[in-house]
Amino acid sequence: MKIKQVMALAATLTMAFSITACGSSSKTAEEPATSGTNTDTTAPATDNKDESTTTEALKPEDGASIVVWESKDERAYTDEIAKQFTAKYNVPVKIEEVAPTDQVTKLSQDGPSGLAADVVIFPHDNLGRAVEAGLLLANDTFKDETTKNNTEASIQGVTYDGTLYGYPRAAETYALYYNKSIVKEAPKSFEDVIAFGKTFTDNAKKKYAIMWETGNMYFNYPFIATTGGYIFGKNGTDKDDIGINNEGALESLKVYQELKSILPVKSGDINPDIKRSLFNSGDVAMDINGPWELGGYKKALGDNLGIAPIPSIGGKTAISFSGIKAWYVNSFTKYPNASQLFAEFASTKDAQLLLNEKVGSIPTNNEALEADQIKNDPYVSAFAEQAKNSQPMPSIPEMGNVWSPVNAALPEIWDNNMDPKTAMDKAAQQIKDLNNGATK
Repeated sequence: MKIKQVMALAATLTMAFSITACGSSSKTAEEPATSGTNTDTTAPATDNKDESTTTEALKPEDGASIVVWESKDERAYTDEIAKQFTAKYNVPVKIEEVAPTDQVTKLSQDGPSGLAADVVIFPHDNLGRAVEAGLLLANDTFKDETTKNNTEASIQGVTYDGTLYGYPRAAETYALYYNKSIVKEAPKSFEDVIAFGKTFTDNAKKKYAIMWETGNMYFNYPFIATTGGYIFGKNGTDKDDIGINNEGALESLKVYQELKSILPVKSGDINPDIKRSLFNSGDVAMDINGPWELGGYKKALGDNLGIAPIPSIGGKTAISFSGIKAWYVNSFTKYPNASQLFAEFASTKDAQLLLNEKVGSIPTNNEALEADQIKNDPYVSAFAEQAKNSQPMPSIPEMGNVWSPVNAALPEIWDNNMDPKTAMDKAAQQIKDLNNGATK
């Protein structure tokens, strides 16, 4: 994801307060922990055990204090949930800001030396890499509750090679934001977008019908997948079957290239801050973006804000990337019980509804999805509709080899009018070479 990747995007959020505790720098290197270590009261979940019973069976270690990594974007939520957790378990929590897309790399560097956070969060496409490096504890104590309480897609996203590792907290995809004072009705197809753009876009005045991160594969997956392209075959598990340059992908990429006519801006000149400012001011009519921007856009546009599924491509319903954000417990933590309790506590129905309230996220908890707070929200409902037509990012370690080659190919197509087949053939070969050279 983002997802990343890919995804250092933010809505401006106010930090509620700062929670301090013993820092991770005080830890010493040690062997990876095992779930339920350091207590005789740990009891694995059973089919007959409800959430409260299992939670009460697991006790924090004496003197436990934990460090949690969280994005700056969602800090307002984590500050509040950490305060609640400390009040319930008397375990201090220190929050350190680390972008979710950077956390597995940082965990691989700092985990074995005892300097990493106890609980981390990242998009599920990084899961395989983390598991194969031995960085995570399995979610076994709360396995049954987690599986029962969350959507099937989210459980699949945080499971690797048959083992559940994550504690899902949000589903993420992107959709079409639009300014109702400019666009009365959301366009159904990108042909409609182009037609509108010819009447609205004025490069000299920095006014554009639509803007999105044209050099970022995450947001451009619809221009690969909608007409038959894909990253890896067999539902993202076959590293040797690369589909970014097949005939289907090239058909969608032609539409991508055509959109340059109404967005004559270099891909490197489009970033979240610029795009956000232009959309808020009414100089961009439409934006392809995720739920993390919802709070800021609602504040800026009020009732003029609309959200709809991504327009169709080649007559087919647009397919977006989706990711599952989840908590994970560092296998090197000194406090596995306290860490598991936090991951579970911070991913319950109530926690996910708090996250939605703070940043507009889409819950994975089944009961949360049925809450009036979600069902009656036209914005979150629109993201949920797009999520139905999304594909989860592959979680095999080789997914890490995909971002750079494709993120280099897209600007060649967009900025330099390179033939899509030439650019994507090169990217596919680079991915293949990286995959074959990867150390297992």
